[in-house]
Amino acid sequence: MLGRRQIREKVVQTVYSYYQNPVKFDVLEKNMFAGIEKIYHLYIYQLNFLVSLKELAENQIEIGKNKYIKTDADINPNQKFINNQVLIKLEENPERLFFTGQHKQLKWDLHDDLLVKTFQRITAGKRYQDFMKEEGYSFEEDQKFIGKLFLRYIAENDDFHDYLGDKELSWYDDIHIANSMVQKTIGFLKEEEESRTLIKMIKDEEDKTFAMKLLRNTLDSWEANEKKLEERLENWDLERVSLMDKVILSTAMAELDNFPFTPSRVIINEYIEIAKVFATDRSNIFINGILDKYCKDLNRI
Repeated sequence: MLGRRQIREKVVQTVYSYYQNPVKFDVLEKNMFAGIEKIYHLYIYQLNFLVSLKELAENQIEIGKNKYIKTDADINPNQKFINNQVLIKLEENPERLFFTGQHKQLKWDLHDDLLVKTFQRITAGKRYQDFMKEEGYSFEEDQKFIGKLFLRYIAENDDFHDYLGDKELSWYDDIHIANSMVQKTIGFLKEEEESRTLIKMIKDEEDKTFAMKLLRNTLDSWEANEKKLEERLENWDLERVSLMDKVILSTAMAELDNFPFTPSRVIINEYIEIAKVFATDRSNIFINGILDKYCKDLNRI
């Protein structure tokens, strides 16, 4: 479920940063929501990258048409990529257009080196060439192609990650969240419907209240949760538990204690997944064991 897990991740990141560099709570809370807003900027920036690939392809076709000596490909260019229905829906999305208009720095220059090199890699690839050879148009095939293209050349592209980290340091840590948002956006598109809205991590006041309450509860109960953790350690000293593991466990315990209507198994599974992102390879097993014990001791369903 996109939304609450990502909010939990940001709370965990915020608590971790607090114990490395303590600040006043109102500043900490403000920084957390600013970080969430930056993820939305990254999400739009990635969508704009996809749209810019289409614009770059259109530009290449126009250059071919204006050549003095033209080939058959210049005269009758293959327009399957620029007519991809998913790219057209993203290009026409009013929310993307409006937000980009308000934040010009999120628009890609068609001469950007990363954009051009990525386009060249895509067009040289077998998947692209096979797609361009296929006759006819299918929304499902367009959707599948763009989903795989995004995964291969953006989500899993280390050069793209480094580029983002250089532009905004927090983006490097949050790229996996924005990737999920883009993948969901592509998957949610319907052939017969306009793409009018995009995904937000904070969808409403309920989400905002959840984030604020979880952050405050985690910080307020830190010492108490350290004692709860220590009581459940076997053949292990509290000092040997990493700060990140403590943060994840304390946040999970705070949620288990203060959000009684969320099933314990749902909460435990969410923090196991968060541990896979932020902690060591074996942390998820350790965290699962501690939280499972804690829930059994509380008779928490």
